[in-house]
Amino acid sequence: MDMKLMFLGGAENVTGSSHLLEANGQRILVDCGFYQERALLHRNWEPFAVPPASIDAVVLTHAHLDHCGLLPKLVKEGFSGPVYATEASADIAEIVMRDAAKIQAEDAAYKKSRHEREGRESPFGYEPLFTTEDVERVLPLLQRVRYGKVQKIGPGLNLTLNNAGHILGSASVLLEAMRHGTSKRVLFSGDIGRPGTPILRDSVQTEEVADYVCIESTYGDRVHKQSGSISDTLIRVVKAAVKAGGNIVIPSFAIERTQELLYRLGGLLAKNLIPEIPVFVDSPMALKVTEVFKRHPELFDAATMDRIERGEHPCDFKGLRLTRTVEESKAINKRSGTSIIIAGSGMCTGGRIKHHLANNLGRPESTILFVGYQAEGTLGRQLLEGAHRVRLFGEMHDVVARLEKVNGMSAHADRDELLAWLRALKTPPSEVFVIHGEKKASAAFAQTVQRELGWKSSVATYQREVVLA
Repeated sequence: MDMKLMFLGGAENVTGSSHLLEANGQRILVDCGFYQERALLHRNWEPFAVPPASIDAVVLTHAHLDHCGLLPKLVKEGFSGPVYATEASADIAEIVMRDAAKIQAEDAAYKKSRHEREGRESPFGYEPLFTTEDVERVLPLLQRVRYGKVQKIGPGLNLTLNNAGHILGSASVLLEAMRHGTSKRVLFSGDIGRPGTPILRDSVQTEEVADYVCIESTYGDRVHKQSGSISDTLIRVVKAAVKAGGNIVIPSFAIERTQELLYRLGGLLAKNLIPEIPVFVDSPMALKVTEVFKRHPELFDAATMDRIERGEHPCDFKGLRLTRTVEESKAINKRSGTSIIIAGSGMCTGGRIKHHLANNLGRPESTILFVGYQAEGTLGRQLLEGAHRVRLFGEMHDVVARLEKVNGMSAHADRDELLAWLRALKTPPSEVFVIHGEKKASAAFAQTVQRELGWKSSVATYQREVVLA
């Protein structure tokens, strides 16, 4: 029984995740993600590698933009099959896609106006990549699947989703193709979370046998520092900012990272380890995602359930202020004194965080605090690497604010945690394909798998096609 696998994104990079499996005459797309690195943005506009109408089904590992963000484009261009996801992922994907459509429209209008003033044209034109109407066409296709339940998704083809512990609803994907009494299993890790991360239950790896494995490698070349330093860093940064009289601006992903930040800040406030200062969540999407969290307590860990039973919500505390309107967002920057401003996007590629950066990068008393991975080519990466000037809204801004980073606060497993996930397999797979990592990290992890486990391992490259014999 021959199967084919093609890597259409998330190959030697960390966004645009998408992998096509052909088995039993069917095409199954695992993830359909949006590219966020500046050097790869053009791929969002390119035609799909295969006609969307020829794809039989899509399976989502989770609802981050870089895993679900091109679904509206896929449907716009002809896909009409089912999209399988956990219930929480389906709920969050709707929020993410609606937000992305809004940003697409705003960006297209803004760029057209700016380019007309500058006398130049965009190579992509000025039509948005997709619209809210395209998102509406995706929603009826979403089919919710429970963790651990074997779901038939086509002739001789079964799907099982297991908790990946990365964000709410995230899953590893097992696809099993059966024909003439034999079967082959292909396991996609999705993004794997860290054990002991607040709020969510840890990932599980219950599959005893997989013939092929595709595993993420975001941090495949390093080991995270102990998470105990997270509280120490937050305490130090907050106290220093209060003393300096500036703001703390935190670019944060609306999904999971914002909720974890609130959990940690609330805990520090309850213990009087940081002073009471206003904390703004300036992200309408984060507020909507937090509501999804409230609907899925069955996914919480024991410590979080204990807090809830004591009457404490893990994402709420005194001094927390939620901003929904543009006017409320603008008003934050008129305040004096110190505020914590949490806004998206997490890599500073769009959204309200760019306005707060524009207002704070030039202030030496302010702090920009990074709490998550910054992909190559993003504004966040430029800042972390020490850029003295950056471009925002078509203008150059000097960087004189303090730059800080919380180490260990990651939703991605590190090298050793990825190895532990692989070791849970009962028998060695025929091959491990390393995906979703920058070139250096992916290459290092492929070598680690071969050295530590003795398994055949290779790095997936863009549009590489392999036959799974």
